[in-house]
Amino acid sequence: MSFGYRVLGFGVGSSGLSTTPTITYYIISGGGGGGWANAGGGGAGGYLGAQTQECDVGTAYPVTIGAGGAGSASTTGVSGATSVFASITPPVGGGGGGWYNGVGAVGGSGGGGGYNNKAGGAGTSGQGYAGGTGYGGASSYGGGGGGGASAVGQNGTTDKAGDGGAGVTIDVTGSDILIGGGGGGGGESDNYGGAGTYGGGNGAEESTDPNAVAATANTGGGGGGAGGAGTRTGANGGSGVLFLVFPSDYTATFSGGVTQSTTTVGANKVSHITAAGGSDTVTFSI
Repeated sequence: MSFGYRVLGFGVGSSGLSTTPTITYYIISGGGGGGWANAGGGGAGGYLGAQTQECDVGTAYPVTIGAGGAGSASTTGVSGATSVFASITPPVGGGGGGWYNGVGAVGGSGGGGGYNNKAGGAGTSGQGYAGGTGYGGASSYGGGGGGGASAVGQNGTTDKAGDGGAGVTIDVTGSDILIGGGGGGGGESDNYGGAGTYGGGNGAEESTDPNAVAATANTGGGGGGAGGAGTRTGANGGSGVLFLVFPSDYTATFSGGVTQSTTTVGANKVSHITAAGGSDTVTFSI
């Protein structure tokens, strides 16, 4: 005998949709700042891409976009800040080593080493790579490039400071988005500045451009290292970013401090989050 009731399986709502949708996320923390004077470039923030997380409908999950670290005018650059989704917290990008004895800071990707043959910081396995080693010769000095999300930063040489390590290309919106590049090292005398990649900033060149270049916002890239002229100040790292991909039957509601845009791409919605503070959240609903 039927009484007209609908029997629901465990974890299934009245609409027939799961109450624990699977969310695919791409997240990167803030990149490290470049170091001071013939310095290493900042490392990219730790990156996790195309990972999944089950989220309960109606539960508020933390979201934070980590800031980039500040470039330094006196020492090693400041490491970035952590981006957050739910319990996921990739490590920050390491600051670039400053001047004579500055080693690069460890991080998701490590900062490049300062010019006196100082080592770059180590990266985190599966989330980034190490920074390059700085170079110090008789008449040329150059910092190592910051590590990137997919490659190590390059070492400084007699001719050129190290380039930043390559980042990654993601395509969740229908257009390629480049993130997670290391910052270029800074050079002096006969040594040209290193190039930033995938949002990382260029290192300073004493002869042509004495100012290091900041990383692009929302790429988690490392800031360029300072050269031996001008302000000798490293450049800032780039803030992080978060992409959430989920079935279009669901809705994501964000707290008031979040800056984001949500679009529909095929059968999914994609939320692109560019700013969120430590108390901000996202809640999924059917």
